[in-house]
Amino acid sequence: MAMTKIKIDNLYKSFGEKEVLKGINLEVEAGEIIVIIGQSGSGKSVLLKHIIGIMKPDAGEIYVDGQQTDSLKEKELLKISRKFGMLFQGAALFDSLTVEENVAFGLRRHTNLSEEEIKRVVAASLERVGLRDIGDLLPYELSGGMKKRVGLARAIAYGPEIILYDEPTTGLDPIRADAINNLILQLKRDLKVTSMVITHDMNSTYKVADRIAMLYDGRIIEVGSPEEIKSSPNPVVQQFINGRATGPIAEW
Repeated sequence: MAMTKIKIDNLYKSFGEKEVLKGINLEVEAGEIIVIIGQSGSGKSVLLKHIIGIMKPDAGEIYVDGQQTDSLKEKELLKISRKFGMLFQGAALFDSLTVEENVAFGLRRHTNLSEEEIKRVVAASLERVGLRDIGDLLPYELSGGMKKRVGLARAIAYGPEIILYDEPTTGLDPIRADAINNLILQLKRDLKVTSMVITHDMNSTYKVADRIAMLYDGRIIEVGSPEEIKSSPNPVVQQFINGRATGPIAEW
């Protein structure tokens, strides 16, 4: 029986009068890749920020490895947060730091590793994502795909148990997007990590997902394997996955 790695129980979040999350319920199994799909602005990134503790819910609970995290104090939350690696949309690299310095940033701030050990971890992390001999380059010298890979190297440098991907293929051409998809699958195989991917790219979704969850109107309305989602009778799901302008989801 698979172990539950992340559990989200009846999660609510509003910003002023705008309700974004309206009772999210979801369980993520250890070692799986779950992909959260939904329209732009549907709250997918807000959900990720709750899981890693950047945001606090108005109501509801979040558990990681059975420990409730939404009410932890900062010091306790920091310990839990080290289980996570995150690839931000756009990679979020520091423009003034070299590739090596970007990947090493968290290691230098939050570990007691020697400089020699940090260099070794950075080199291994970059090699794992298919990059070598670019440590001295600055972000502006990298292609979009390379920036994503560097961001991913930084995310795995800690040896995380869980990797969160926020729109990992946005802004990439189909070939580079597929290379990122292959990396997501490779890291699952090699590192045995649990992965949560936020995207509206259905090609990527079908390639990497063990399960797919659709977020709509502040709730998870359907969860299933790629085949189950493709054959869902729900008209909202069908409109979204097939990219049709007409249907129950409003165009604007």
